Amino acid sequence: MTLPPLFSLLRLSPLFALCSLHVSMATDPDPLLSFLQRVQSDALLTMGPTDFDPKLYVDLPLKTNLSIAVSAFDSLPRRSGTIPISEFNKFLKEFFDEAGSDLVYAELVDFKPEPEGFLVKVQNEEMRKWALEVHAIWKNLSRRVSEKVKKRPERHTLLYLPGTVIVPGSRFREVYYWDSYWVIRGLLASKMYDTAKGIVFNLISLIETYGHVLNGARTYYTNRSQPPLLSSMVRDIYMRTGDAELLKRTLPPLLKEHSFWVSDIHQVTIQDQRGHKHCLSRYQARWYQPRPESATVDEELSLKLTPSEKDAFYHELASAAESGWDFSSRWMRNSSDLTTTATTSIIPVDLNTFIYKLELDISTFAKITGDNSTSQKFIESAKSRKVAIRSLLWNPNLGQWFDYWLDKHDAHQGVYHWNPGSQNCKIFASNFVPLWLLAQYPDSDQLIEEFDEDLTSLRKTGLIRDYGIATSLSNTGQQWDFPNGWAPLQHMIVDGLANARSKEARSLAEGIAINWIKTNFAAYKKTASMHEKCNVETCGEFGGGGEYIPQTGFGWSNGVVLALLEEFGWPRDRDVSC
Repeated sequence: MTLPPLFSLLRLSPLFALCSLHVSMATDPDPLLSFLQRVQSDALLTMGPTDFDPKLYVDLPLKTNLSIAVSAFDSLPRRSGTIPISEFNKFLKEFFDEAGSDLVYAELVDFKPEPEGFLVKVQNEEMRKWALEVHAIWKNLSRRVSEKVKKRPERHTLLYLPGTVIVPGSRFREVYYWDSYWVIRGLLASKMYDTAKGIVFNLISLIETYGHVLNGARTYYTNRSQPPLLSSMVRDIYMRTGDAELLKRTLPPLLKEHSFWVSDIHQVTIQDQRGHKHCLSRYQARWYQPRPESATVDEELSLKLTPSEKDAFYHELASAAESGWDFSSRWMRNSSDLTTTATTSIIPVDLNTFIYKLELDISTFAKITGDNSTSQKFIESAKSRKVAIRSLLWNPNLGQWFDYWLDKHDAHQGVYHWNPGSQNCKIFASNFVPLWLLAQYPDSDQLIEEFDEDLTSLRKTGLIRDYGIATSLSNTGQQWDFPNGWAPLQHMIVDGLANARSKEARSLAEGIAINWIKTNFAAYKKTASMHEKCNVETCGEFGGGGEYIPQTGFGWSNGVVLALLEEFGWPRDRDVSC
């Protein structure tokens, strides 16, 4: 099934009217969350920092009314300010259920051990056996939110969702926004269309309640989103199923999502050297406190900052979390100092690529469902964003798109004046995310006009390593930096190259995919687990760094392996080892 061809994007429209919409920065305090952060803080004192995960404590479901638990907590004995470990554990057992117990196992009605038509191009028996094992992991990650959450939401930080969910795994016990796109790509390879649609409907329920898709389905994530990929999920399901009713149902929430990303919280106006004004978007959370899921970490990092500096720092950390890249030298003024994070001062290439694609998707869905007015409106919006990205983020000399640093000294009456020296010319995999559009809209008038230059630039960057694409070239100890490789970045770049109608590009894409699959295969054979990220320097080694220990499961890693095997297959005579 193919989508109708997109219209020609004929002219530059005025600045999109929604760019002046206002989204409130206020966040109401949550009594349960405030209490759980107190528990978290005292737990660190009692348990000590070794293997301490602050998220565990804000995920605990209450067994009783909050006031009773607070009173009992306040009455606990303290020795030099620290609760004895035996008393603390007794309190936790009496007043809380286990973290994650408010999600229960859900049977996947469309799961089959070996679906008809599953990975028909995978002919190697050993690789096929492993692919079926990865496919089977969907059963391990499937959950539904307990009815207890619906009946007593004040006892849970987990948010109620109506349908079956696929969680990433390990400490990530709840649904996450952008993870869900690659989960769905894997589910489509697994022929699990109903489960994929259910994920979309869960995310729509968040839009209907909060006005946007949350970072994740927890009360402490309501202050931010993640990269806007809901329309991409819908489009990919539609391409497999031809379900036009899905488009009708999702179009209104997608319009709300677009409004969120072009509101004055996210939107910035920049005037180029010719005097033309452009609107582009940035990440910006509505939060100025320690992130509840990492509050003890954030507080320790901010010890040397003044009160006003702390508020700004917490805001920038939460905004980096909205990007999905938490954390990376990409957002830092000084790559060795996380307190120099300045996410809101950056216009990101990938975010604006996602919003551009969102606008194309809305236009396409509206056309298919007969709403020509909305379709035309978003054609014009996409055209404006394309011109903005080409004018401000593309660097013809280096053949890449670069993030743009905002400088308050370049601003006048709310408009920034473009400075060519403000492009961040450091190398990140995100510089090549626009290539993904080659897979999504190969016949449309889009961002990529100098593909050969971009392909040459990618080869020269040093990002392509032995076992995947590195996230950056800077080894900072942050998890979204070298030597880590992440499944989403592999997939977007490989998917774009594979569909570029270039033998050279497809050959490069297949080589990257083969090596990424091999390193995941080797890691699985060593550990019996799929991993959140991989070290692209060493075959079979999972990634590290960041603020928590490496996680397994793992939703998007499984999805990308299955999607790449579906695209490229695995010949019978191809070796599976490194």
